[in-house]
Amino acid sequence: MIGIVVVSHSFSLAQAAVALAGEMVRDRPVRIEVAAGLDEHTFGTDAVAVAEAIAAADSGAGVLVLMDLGSAVLSAELAVDLLESPHEVRLCAAPIVEGLVAAVVSAAGGVGLDEAAAEAADALSGKQSQLGEPAGVSSEALPGKQPREGADASPDAEPGDADLGAARATFVVTNAHGLHARPAARLVTELRGYDADVRLRNLSTGAGPVSGRSLSRIAGLGVRAGHDVEVTATGPDAQRAVDGLLALAEKRFGEYAAADRPPVEAPPAADRSGPYPASAGIGIGPAWQLSTPEYELPDRPDGPPAEERRRLDAAITKARATIRADADRAFRARDEATQGIFEAHLLLLDDDELSEAVGRRIADGQAAATAWATVLDSAAADLDRLPDEYQRARAQDLRAVRDQVLAGLLARGAEIRTRPGILVAADLTPAQVAGLDPELVTGIALAQGSPTAHSAIIARSRGIPAVVGAGPEVLEIPEGTTLVVDGGEGVLEIDPRPRVLDEFVARAAEREAWERSAADAATEPAITLDHSLVHVAANVGSVADAAAAVRAGADMAGLVRTEFLFLDRDRAPTVDEQEQVYREIATEFGGHPVTLRALDVGGDKPLPYLPTPVEANPFLGVRGIRFALARPDLLRDQLCAMARVAADHPVRVMLPMVTAVDEISASRAILEEVAPADLSIELGIMVEVPATAAKAAAFADHVDFFSIGTNDLTQYALAAERGNGALAALADPLDPGVLRLIEMTCRGAGETPVHVCGELAADPVAVPILLGLGVTELSIAPPAVPEIKATVRALDLTTCKSLAARALRCTSAAEVRRLA
Repeated sequence: MIGIVVVSHSFSLAQAAVALAGEMVRDRPVRIEVAAGLDEHTFGTDAVAVAEAIAAADSGAGVLVLMDLGSAVLSAELAVDLLESPHEVRLCAAPIVEGLVAAVVSAAGGVGLDEAAAEAADALSGKQSQLGEPAGVSSEALPGKQPREGADASPDAEPGDADLGAARATFVVTNAHGLHARPAARLVTELRGYDADVRLRNLSTGAGPVSGRSLSRIAGLGVRAGHDVEVTATGPDAQRAVDGLLALAEKRFGEYAAADRPPVEAPPAADRSGPYPASAGIGIGPAWQLSTPEYELPDRPDGPPAEERRRLDAAITKARATIRADADRAFRARDEATQGIFEAHLLLLDDDELSEAVGRRIADGQAAATAWATVLDSAAADLDRLPDEYQRARAQDLRAVRDQVLAGLLARGAEIRTRPGILVAADLTPAQVAGLDPELVTGIALAQGSPTAHSAIIARSRGIPAVVGAGPEVLEIPEGTTLVVDGGEGVLEIDPRPRVLDEFVARAAEREAWERSAADAATEPAITLDHSLVHVAANVGSVADAAAAVRAGADMAGLVRTEFLFLDRDRAPTVDEQEQVYREIATEFGGHPVTLRALDVGGDKPLPYLPTPVEANPFLGVRGIRFALARPDLLRDQLCAMARVAADHPVRVMLPMVTAVDEISASRAILEEVAPADLSIELGIMVEVPATAAKAAAFADHVDFFSIGTNDLTQYALAAERGNGALAALADPLDPGVLRLIEMTCRGAGETPVHVCGELAADPVAVPILLGLGVTELSIAPPAVPEIKATVRALDLTTCKSLAARALRCTSAAEVRRLA
């Protein structure tokens, strides 16, 4: 008999549900284990406790796990990974009370895991039938409601659909490349929040319907720009799901409009021959080759279907961890494009339809590796047949995920050992490109591929010149042959003549000379052509960062993120500890100003030893100066340490997340309390909230400087979380709305200096606009200091002001970038 585990935040709730279910099967008890609450009185879930419960519940027939919500699901997933011995485990999304009753009754009847899970998942049907609402009630079925325009208006609507609580609508896809991987991933993510069965059909081609929860099937619809898509939903959240999807479609699934960002398309084969440009830059070096790994798929399984499924699940778990690590690295590097690609790959691993298709093949006696490869190859082949080049390129994402899982199943390595020179290969996965060392790899030449493939996008983000679609003959190039790759023009020169090689060497040398010149002059001040000094400072988060910033030529520290002192420990640092580190950072800068930001945590960045209540939206919660003022002793200790260092070093204090003058007054009162009476310390605020930018004039008399954090300002102004890969295209700080907020800050500040410490300050395209708006100091990551200083020296403020005025009149960030 199968066992059952109940995972809940509430110990009392779980015990009551088990008692209720037990009443149904008194004559044949089922083994049920509970992993609920952190103790009998504290809400929470514990993955270790869940793993122990699974082991205790398993008598050999497998374990069905039911969870209530949120972290219970995450704890259950982690628990499966923590199991020390093999167990057949099925995580079930059924409602915990009704699902538990149904599962217990089924288990008592001797059914297996699959049937028990199905019964649990269908547990609401009896209640719905009793209430006369078999598929949920939509707003359209309620008395007095009029159908929403466009809904339930399909000519194919069957009689009785309204009685079934179905919702239907159509929308036109306006994305430049249709529903390719990233907008499709955004669609799948949106629908996962609704209790509804959603189906999509491409009315323009007749393809479908397919499940709205399957990324691969949605991509297989071949939806291009201008296609009409019908969405049909049934279930309790049917209408909400349809409305949410329509709203998402109106926003182009988080992408730019086609007019804002022209598609990168390879010319038709008839129009040109040779490789296609994929990543700009000139690379010269010896060829080294990589053969795409060929996997020998087994003819028969090594064990029974349950064992094959366990092997597949373990390989998927390993691949998921690898891809998640790649996505996290991209997030830390603020490489939103790469992060979004890996987030889409994670969704492919969780694609229900792919998983079910593979499961059916395994159940029929196929080896896990063969079943996985066959299903994903079939889905990729469907994409290969699409007419749109951009969507055809998405097949490579399926093959990339296929290979990562096969590597785990067949104990084969998928990584590349980086070598110097030009990498030649049939094709590359995004993970392989992300793993290359750009200091060694001077270029990439692919026989296959597309300029719109995700591997090409990552090559661009890493600054590696690349050409794609060069043809199979490039695979015959002997290793060591000199190659030239011009990724901007789509040129691949094989063993070029001396004159041709000299030309490319000269062009590459011009760029290298400029970079070298910038590095040589990095310690010199950045003075514009019309003799205006612009301070180029560094953002640092440690003593080592400070040393690197000084070596890079930074004029000062424009932002010291002091929270690094408070992390990875079980208590807050003392005043003495803080003073020592702040002093070491100030000493590195040798008498140049150092801006110490007060602790910027809380909400989305909690400290384990300073617990905060759970917030529905931590980005809009108690964080920054709000958090610090709620703990005045913590702020007092930090300001005391800063004041001690300010006694013999030029230290500026900066307050994060300020939205009210009272917050400045309260902080200044504490600073004056801990600092000597004869010590004058500059106090400034970060401008991260649109309201603060709009009322900068109200703050100007209370602060010594403003520092605009363009990362958060963009996030709040555009309502686009900066860590959300699906919104990477939308969250561009050069959006005219964000630029207008910067202009308002500079205008309202009057004579008070305005700095920028967000990533926008490191964008050479943005620098003239920022200076033209009135910014006087740029604070950036240390490696970018030489280039930004060189950029400033080539500008004059009169031209910058004219450019900034024109940028404010643009309609999109893409238009601003084209203008600049």
